[in-house]
Formats: sequence, structure tokens, C-alpha cells
Amino acid sequence: MSPPATYSCDMSQKSDYGDTSHRSGWRADRAYNSLPPLPPRVELETKPVLKRCVTARAALGELKQAAAQLPNPAILINTLPLLEAQASSEIEHIVTTADRLFQCLQGEASADPATKEALRYRHALLEGFANLFKRPLCTATAELICSRIKDHPLRVRKTSGTALASAGSGEVIYTPPEGEDRLRGLLANWERFLHGEDDADQFDPLVRMAAAHYQFEAIHPFTDGNGRTGRVLNSLFLVEQGLLPLPILSLSRYVIDHKRDYYDRLLAVTRDEAWEPWILFMLQGVEETASWTTAKITAIRTLAAATVEYVREKTPKLSSRELVDLIFEQPYCRIGNLVEAGIAGRQAASRHLKALAAIGVLREQAVGREKLFVNVRLLQLLTGATNTFAPFPKLGAGGAVGRQRRRRR
Repeated sequence: MSPPATYSCDMSQKSDYGDTSHRSGWRADRAYNSLPPLPPRVELETKPVLKRCVTARAALGELKQAAAQLPNPAILINTLPLLEAQASSEIEHIVTTADRLFQCLQGEASADPATKEALRYRHALLEGFANLFKRPLCTATAELICSRIKDHPLRVRKTSGTALASAGSGEVIYTPPEGEDRLRGLLANWERFLHGEDDADQFDPLVRMAAAHYQFEAIHPFTDGNGRTGRVLNSLFLVEQGLLPLPILSLSRYVIDHKRDYYDRLLAVTRDEAWEPWILFMLQGVEETASWTTAKITAIRTLAAATVEYVREKTPKLSSRELVDLIFEQPYCRIGNLVEAGIAGRQAASRHLKALAAIGVLREQAVGREKLFVNVRLLQLLTGATNTFAPFPKLGAGGAVGRQRRRRR
């Protein structure tokens, strides 16, 4: 429900809401100070919702298992959150490419404004993840995340006059509640619902996530950054509930593909108390995105194993698993990365990376005075629509095939 910024009766370059008429006393152009607390009066866990919960939880279970099978979890935490950052930022019309994000990850000073803002989303996601070890999700967590995304301190808003309007027609589509005390009271209720208090423990965690995401966006607690903050909180909630080990679910990809439905269903909850379509939409998103991410991780694992074997065959002196792990953690690898990881000194690190480039594992690329070594196959997997990658040349007699033939003799 949150567009790129919050203005007084002038909002959103992104939302193409449908019919904004309503059947209740709610008025789009008046502050929704009577926003009901959670849980709502209507039934949340209908039969269709419970049925969808089963399949969504199964998909998350498969994703959790796939993540556990990857030997180096740093590969996931260094790559998949960037894909979520790119997608979530795109929803707000902050457009960059995943390739650009990977390239600028270690050199943000050279990034364009859109890339810098998307990178801040990743930082906010990882800071929020670290914060889970200190305290459960709460209003202070949301303030931390939003401040990191916007790169300046943000607290629950005290200002009035906030309204969300369609860029096309200028029609006000929603006016969130006003008054800091009221907002903080609604957020306190949101916190209790998230953590299963006040009888909320009767709901499946995924139902709580969906309902709480609507509520957070309806409260609209900040002057800007509400949408991205809410999407970070979704990822962190799945980790907090033990449904995922890391914040690696890129739910924003699903939102981009179904953007109109996302905003229409949010508004329908406000206008018509249409909770079931909203929750089913979110559960479908969790299921589809979890399956997509599982397939992506499986492909990464396959590529990593193939890379280890190929490097072992072609450059036996470089057959270091730590070296291969590093070029998967950092798709745009620098000489300094090897030095910092303790793999080699600068001269040896340069030789190692150039050797990998010589056999086609990496591609050497000059950026200013710096040399980058790009794991092209990994980037192809991460940024491409498919989970295929260009095969390595066939191994010779010293590789796995050759060893199998020798054993047969």
C-alpha cells in the first residue's frame, strides 16, 4: 500500500487501483482512525486458507532443506537478499539491475542513486536479521529497518495530512490513521498479534504474516519507506518463526508479477473486509516463491560442485574449496577478497584469480583502476529466468570420468 514516498494528498507513481468505492463507513479521503485492531472480526482461517497453508508450509520446508544442503550458507546470504532488494525496490519504481547490484556491492561509492537505494534495502534486511538475535520483531525493529532503507533516522510519524493518491487520476485511494499515540497503539497490537499473544497463537504463522502485513501497511507508520519496510518484516518473521534459517525468500518477485492484484487486495481488506482473498494471495506467493528459490539453490549447488571438479582437473594447485566458495560468495570477486579471507597474499591472490579466468571459470573485467573477476555462470543463474548454465568443457583423463574408467580397468 506504500508508494515510493508519502505526500499530502499526492501519492504513488505505481498504484493502479481499481474501484475505490466502499460499502462501509470508511472514506478514502479521511484518516482511517477507526482501523480495527488484529485479529479482525471475520474468520481468517477458512477451509481454502487452511488448505493453502499446507502446501505453502510444504514448499517452505523444501526450501529450508535445500538451504541446509548447501555446504556454505554464506553463498545464500550474500546473493539471494540482493535479488530481493532489486525486486522490492522495483515495486517502488527504484529500478536497477541485479548485475549492477552485485558489481557495486563492495564499491557503493561508484553506484548510481537507484543502486545505492536498493543496496540499502539489502543492508536493512541483514541488519534486521542480526537484530533478531537481540529482540523479537517490534516497532523498534521497523524503525531500524526503515531508517536504514531511507538512510536517515525515521520514527513513527507525528505529522497529519498524509494521503495515498493515484498518480494517474490524482484520486485519493487511502488515508492512513493519524496521531503518534494512535499509531503506536496500533503497532503494539500488531506486535502482539505477530507473536501469538491475545489469542493470536490459534492462527498459523503464515496467516499471521499475511494479516500483519496488511495491518502494517494500513497503519503506514512512516512518512516514507513503508512498503519496503513491510516486505523486510515478512522475511524476518519467517526466520523468527523457524520456517526458514535465513532471510532468503524473495517474495517481492511475486508482488512484481501480480502488482495490480497485490494493491487491489490490500484495498479490498480496508474497503470490504475481504480478508480471505488477501490471505490466499499471500499464501500463494509464499508457495510459488519458495519453490522458485528451492530450484535456484539446487542449481547453485550443482554449479558449485561442477566448478570444484573442473578447477581440480584443470588447475590441481588451486583445488581449494575455500577459493571456489569465495567466488560463489562474491560473484564479482576482487583480489582483496582473497587476502581478507586469508586464502593468499595479494600477488598469489592475483595469480589464483587470473588462473581461474584463463580456464574460463571467471571473466576478468577492468573497472577503473580495479580488476574484477566475474563468476559469469553464477550470475547467469542468479539473474536469469532459467536455472541452466553454460557447461564446462569435458574433463580429461584426470577428472572424475577418467578416475571412473581407471577403476573399471
